[in-house]
Amino acid sequence: MFNNWYTCKDCHAMMNSKDLFMDLRKQVTLAEDADELDSMVYLLLEDLIGIFRSDVMFGREVPLSVEQKSLLVDSVKRINAGEPIQYISGKAHFYGCVFQVNPTVLIPRPETEELVREAIKKSDLTAGKVLDIGTGSGCIAITLANHLSDKSVFAYDVSDAALALAAANARSLSMNVTFRKVDILNEPIAEQDLDLIVSNPPYVTVSEKASMKNNVLEHEPHLALFVPDNDPLIFYKAIAEKGFTVLKPGGRIMVEINEQFGNETAEVFRKAGFEKVKIIKDLQNKDRIVSVMK
Repeated sequence: MFNNWYTCKDCHAMMNSKDLFMDLRKQVTLAEDADELDSMVYLLLEDLIGIFRSDVMFGREVPLSVEQKSLLVDSVKRINAGEPIQYISGKAHFYGCVFQVNPTVLIPRPETEELVREAIKKSDLTAGKVLDIGTGSGCIAITLANHLSDKSVFAYDVSDAALALAAANARSLSMNVTFRKVDILNEPIAEQDLDLIVSNPPYVTVSEKASMKNNVLEHEPHLALFVPDNDPLIFYKAIAEKGFTVLKPGGRIMVEINEQFGNETAEVFRKAGFEKVKIIKDLQNKDRIVSVMK
């Protein structure tokens, strides 16, 4: 692999970026479709050594050190072992920004971008308060702080490690978010008169583990993924009941949901007192968001 690279430790070999991409691509042996594998290699090159898709497309010559070669070889081994590319690079792309990630937080997903897009679309740009429950990497709260700049943004999580990472992401992206350690199942929402509550809580039932990919099961935090089979809506009940008491009149709650429980999740919010309840489908036409207004 990469036989035309120099072996001099302090030297940089020049290599055609398209050839480099093809060399790496041949080494990735995961049983994924071709487009997914291509995306992995593009992300590997961009996030690890700063070679972009456009460089590959135009076949630009790029300098590569022996250390970079070693990093790429090791990363391909980790990909083939099933480790998510985002944990290998320590970076995830979300809503046009790059967030630090590690195995203490979920990898941000396109479905959550849809949740954020809907939240921004439904929000006014006046002063107010926004709360993200179960913030993880902070991607939701920080993106909302970026696009709703006149609002004060708060974010809760039960994990100290997640809160530390989210705070680091806010600093690196120069966004002002107030992070708090709160267990939403057992503690109240301290903020009052909220305009918006957004959440992507745990919603995968334990019984669904059998159909999930190993790279998720073996690497992503189960605390942020799974709920018991006998109470799959446990987080939505807490968010609905506690959220109703702290929202302003006309305030909204928007949550990402398990596609299997669209109607059931909507009913949780109706029982909590919300009359304006809407289920929104994602780009794959699956129930993905419940949006409610007080």
